[in-house]
Amino acid sequence: MMAGLIRLRLLTAQRGGELLGAKWEEFDLASGWWTIPASRSKNKLSHRVPLSPQALGIVKDLHEISSKSEWVFPSPVKKCPHVHHAQKAFERLVERSGVKFRGHDLRRTAASLMVGGGVPRLVVSKILNHVETGITAVYDRHGYDAEKRAALDFWAIGSTRSFRTGRPGGS
Repeated sequence: MMAGLIRLRLLTAQRGGELLGAKWEEFDLASGWWTIPASRSKNKLSHRVPLSPQALGIVKDLHEISSKSEWVFPSPVKKCPHVHHAQKAFERLVERSGVKFRGHDLRRTAASLMVGGGVPRLVVSKILNHVETGITAVYDRHGYDAEKRAALDFWAIGSTRSFRTGRPGGS
């Protein structure tokens, strides 16, 4: 279960707390979307996250394991998310790998490598659910769902090809 959590953090580039607190009611497995409600989102805005085929596969596997709970990552001892055990699992991963990193580094890595592969920064910002400032943000009400899906599908396949051109390399 914890391996699924870490993989989903990297594949979706979402905040660890938002993923750990996810409930099954937030997922539409048929269409491949996860909607983080405003009440659980750091910026208090509802956020639609497209699930790449790889991420959706992990979520479906988790559903087979934990669908009797309201939580995607249920605690084995309480009726709540799996927070304490997730932190311990992550600490073991860091210790065993010999690489010092934090969970948030997975989000940073995903964002950096998507931009490096040609995904526009605005699309990555939308994936990360960052709040935009500036006058254009007031007028731009586009949801960026198609762009977010294309970017996360590109990221999930680990492509060495450019997002923009489809050719090898970054441009």
